[in-house]
Amino acid sequence: MQIEFHKYQGTGNDFVMIDNRSGSFPKSDTIFIAHLCDRRFGIGADGLILLENDLDYDFRMVYFNTDGNESSMCGNGGRCLVAFARSLHAIATEITFIATDGPHFATIENDGTVALQMKDVDEVKITSDYVFLDTGSPHHVQLSDDLANLDIKTKGAAIRYSDLYGKNGSNVNFVKQENENTFSMRTYERGVEDETLSCGTGVTAVAIAMNALSKTKSNVVHLNVEGGKLDVSFEVLNGKFSNVFLKGPATFVFKGVVLV
Repeated sequence: MQIEFHKYQGTGNDFVMIDNRSGSFPKSDTIFIAHLCDRRFGIGADGLILLENDLDYDFRMVYFNTDGNESSMCGNGGRCLVAFARSLHAIATEITFIATDGPHFATIENDGTVALQMKDVDEVKITSDYVFLDTGSPHHVQLSDDLANLDIKTKGAAIRYSDLYGKNGSNVNFVKQENENTFSMRTYERGVEDETLSCGTGVTAVAIAMNALSKTKSNVVHLNVEGGKLDVSFEVLNGKFSNVFLKGPATFVFKGVVLV
């Protein structure tokens, strides 16, 4: 059997996209999925995403980490999936899809810019050393003055696997403020178990965390990631964040066929 795939990236966060509306993809085969994501022996990606039919929404998003296991929400992956669906003529310029963390509304512009509505955040845990919140995936956020020289893989893994987060772990973000509403950040992503060039739920978490810490009063925050720039906007009332949007480019890279 042949499986057609499309490769997309959002600020360097890259994904294998597969149209699974036929239901034929072997999504229980974790070894095969991990092989497709492998950068030396497979296609190479930070994750694999299936576009599937859904009775109540334009489509369903099913996301797998590079280890082959189905995972929690991926913001950049969601944005790339919207661009992929548009290329299949499966959607118009405004759509609603369902993911593991619930429904998402999104818009796509002619230049490929996708604005994706993320889940509301009702709770932000603030400590003296870090902030923790869930933006569809769990995120640890901490400030760093020496962002450029951090060993992200080592420091991120130490926090991800610490007793702080137990067996499920957390994504880990390190942040430096550039000006009143602009921040630079680097992310260690669980499931990938390494630094990624960008993380959509991480960018969202950092923007909200910086507002919660009063590092910025703006409700539009600009984030510099290793793979480019993203924007996060939101409304905040009594410490609760709603109407949260992640906005940035979603770019087609190449397509091909794999044999199963």
